[in-house]
Formats: sequence, C-alpha cells, structure tokens
Amino acid sequence: MRKLLCITAHPDDEAAAFGGTLQVCAERGIETSVVCLTAGTAAKNRGGAESDEELAAMRTRELGLSCKLLGVSHWEVLAYPDARLDRADLFSVAGNLVKRIREIKPQVIVTFGPDGGMSTHLDHAMAGVFATVAFEWAARPDRFPEHGSPHAPQKLYYNTIDAKQPGRQPTAPPVVSARIDIGEERFEKKIQAFMQHASQEPLFGRVRKALDHPPYRELYHLACKREPTTVVFETDLFEGVVDE
Repeated sequence: MRKLLCITAHPDDEAAAFGGTLQVCAERGIETSVVCLTAGTAAKNRGGAESDEELAAMRTRELGLSCKLLGVSHWEVLAYPDARLDRADLFSVAGNLVKRIREIKPQVIVTFGPDGGMSTHLDHAMAGVFATVAFEWAARPDRFPEHGSPHAPQKLYYNTIDAKQPGRQPTAPPVVSARIDIGEERFEKKIQAFMQHASQEPLFGRVRKALDHPPYRELYHLACKREPTTVVFETDLFEGVVDE
C-alpha cells in the first residue's frame, strides 16, 4: 500500500496546511498518517480549559475529529512543549520520528519548511527541521537501531507559499515545485476539518479569509528525493514513487 506521513507542530495544522492533500490521498486509497509534535497548549484560545492538561486532552480529541473527516488512518500527538520546539533536543525528537517512520513505512513525507510556512511560526519551522533529519536518519542502520529496521522514504516535501502574509517575520519560502489542486469541495471540507478544533473557534474567520483564494490548491517544495534527480514541476506527490 502507498503511504503518506504528515509531520506537523500543532493540532489544526493538519487541516489548515495539509487538509486538501490528505483528502486527495485518501480518495486515491493512499494510507495517510499524522504525527503532531505538540498538543498546542500554548494557544491563546483555550476553549474553556482550566489547565494545560485539560487543553491538551481537548486539542488531542479535536485532532482526532479533524483527521477522521479528512480520511486520515492514524494520528498521534507526541506532546513536546508547545512554543518551545526550538529548544527541544534534536536527537530526542528525531529519534521519536525515526521510530514512527520505521513503523508506518511511508513512501512520502510532508511537513513544513524551515521558514515556518504561511504563519512563519517557529514551531512549524522546527517541525520541518526535525522531520528532515528523521527522513535522512530513518534509512541509516547506524541511527537508532533500537527503533527497528531502517526504512527509506522516497520523497520529502515542504508545504510552501507563493505569496507572503503582511506583518509576518521575514522569511525565504521554499520555491514551489509541486501543486495539488484540491477544488472548492475539498477546500470546504478542509475548512470543516479545521472547525473540528472548537477550542480555536476565534480563529475560524481569520483562517478562512487567509485561505479562501481560488483556484484552491496546496503548494509544495520537493526538498529531498531518495534517488538523485533534476527537479520537474509536479502535480502528484507520488510521481516517480516505486511501489515496494
């Protein structure tokens, strides 16, 4: 079976940044998984939660509801400290991601780039850094042998943009090398998935305004490919993937 793994920083990233792509893959019979590095407990919007523990449980449930709507088969929250991923231990986080990559065995991994995506969020940027290291190390027998046999994912993509949001931190976004056209129906379902994150209700209008720009599509940069290649513009993240 073809498999795609999405590595994110917070519950709701899977919908806002990757929701259309996850739907397209699920519709094609590709098994999709989401690994979320934090439970999003640094969020200003807390949905009435009176403690970080309560908010973490709430946001984890919301992630599950969103993933079910998007056709995601497996999801998990690793519960690293929110808003502090830039201070997390690289070896620890990469090791945990290597373990998941070897268990799930995806051919394709999608994540954020080191720019932090549309929001320029540092946690998004670090999710991409950790995912990139794990992509490389998962294939190496000299890295984390205690986490199972090596698995070599074939392609790594960064979610990227072709226009910056005003008022954000300065960034250099990864260049667009792939476009997934999701259409209006999938876009609306992506927004519905985001709205499963009820604790973040104050953001609903802002997120729709930021994303509601037809033609509806999600943009990617091919960051790594297992076999050396020259970049060719793609409309299918599984183009060139060899079935194992």
